[in-house]
Order: sequence, then structure tokens, then C-alpha cells
Amino acid sequence: MPAARSTDGTTSHSTRLTKNVSQVAGYQCERSFGKPTPTPFVLGALRGRVYRSMGGVATSTIKLILLIAALALSSSAQAAKNILVFGDSLSAGYGIARDDSWVNLLQQELKKNHPQFEVVNASISGETTAGGLRRIARALQQHHPAVVIVELGANDGLRGAAITEMEKNLNKIIKQVRKANAMVLLLGIQLPPNYGPDYTKRFRALYPKLAKRHNVALVPFMLEGVAPDQFLPDNLHPNAAGQPPIMRNVLPSLLPLLRR
Repeated sequence: MPAARSTDGTTSHSTRLTKNVSQVAGYQCERSFGKPTPTPFVLGALRGRVYRSMGGVATSTIKLILLIAALALSSSAQAAKNILVFGDSLSAGYGIARDDSWVNLLQQELKKNHPQFEVVNASISGETTAGGLRRIARALQQHHPAVVIVELGANDGLRGAAITEMEKNLNKIIKQVRKANAMVLLLGIQLPPNYGPDYTKRFRALYPKLAKRHNVALVPFMLEGVAPDQFLPDNLHPNAAGQPPIMRNVLPSLLPLLRR
């Protein structure tokens, strides 16, 4: 067999490379020792295929990211329809069935004309303004409310807490709610007269004072219209019959906030 000639013109004893032309995946290529060797044309075409494939993956990835973002925005929009009731035993349904509480009655009423709003009850029996301040941040982060109904202070008053401390705590709670881009509905409370005229007067005046300072909606006295026989034996907590009047007190001040 004739020797193959090297690039420098000398001869070598290696076997001469046999070359022929074939088609690989529709592209022209050369054969060496029976194995396809892609030409530059083939390599360029293959790279194009790879790039096109990578482009398809990138496009799919972008579409997936956009879908996830859209779902997240949808979820946030839905969460923004929450109405958070943030109070004490007067809102927690103390001593009555949960279905009878004014908070549940409010939810049932809103279903008629505002079904997009969900009422979330984060009230705890025995809660004070100081306790509410400690947990408001987490409640806001968890529920992302559009409106927060703040009903706190009764237990502070029954314990004879300093009005100045109550004011500081409620101030901070309202500020945190506003900072979270939620609207506030403040529910006012009044104390029995046996706590003394000076204390009860300053206590009652606190809620309008706060509402004016922060320009938030106010229900001056949430228990307005609850009859004496609509209280539990402790004469502090309304029974089941006393819950509808509370709901009717809250609703007129709440509805304008839902239309914003």
C-alpha cells in the first residue's frame, strides 16, 4: 500500500486516511477510519441547535418565573382582602358559641354584598394594650390585612392601668398597622362608673383622641345599645343576644373603608 505523505512532504508508514463524504443528521461530514468527523459547517449547525435548545429552556424558565410571580401577586391580592379583628374577650366570643359572636355575624353580613372580604379573628381573652403591642407585628405579617379593627383597652381599664401607658401602646399599634398599609377601625370602650368619674372620663376620651390624631375611623362605644339583660352574669361580657347590636355598631363605620 502506498505510504501516506505528511504535511512536510515526507512519507510515513502510517495507513493512508481514506476519505469519503456522507450525511450525518442531514449535514455534510467526512469519514476517517469509518467514523464521522464533523466539518466546520456541521459544528456550526450543531452549535446553532444547542443555542436554540438553550434559548427554548431560557424561554420556558422565564415563563415559569412569570407564572410564579403572577400566582404570588394573586395570593397577595387575595390576602389583602382580610379584615383582622384584633381585640380581647369582647371580640373573642367569651362565654358564648363561636357562631354567635359579633365577629362571626359580621362575616355573615359581609358575605351578602362584600364576599371578597374574609374576617380573621385574632382576639384573645384577657388581652391588654401591652399584650396587643407585643403581637401586632406578627399578626400583620401573617394575615396581611386590608383593615384592622382594633378593640383593646377594656382589661387595662378594669385593672386601673395608667391612661398614659394605654395611649402609648395604642399609638404604637395604630402606627404599625398604618405602616403595613392597612386601614384602622378603632372601637371605643367605656368603664362602669364605680371606677371614679375622673378615671372613667379620661378613659372614655382616649379613643376619640387617638382617632383624631391618626385620622382613623372610630366607633365611639362598641357596646352602645346592648341592653342590661343581654350581658352574662359577670355584667361585663355580652351574651349571644348582645352580639347583634355590636355588629350593627361596627358595620356602618367599616363599610366606607371597604369601598376605598
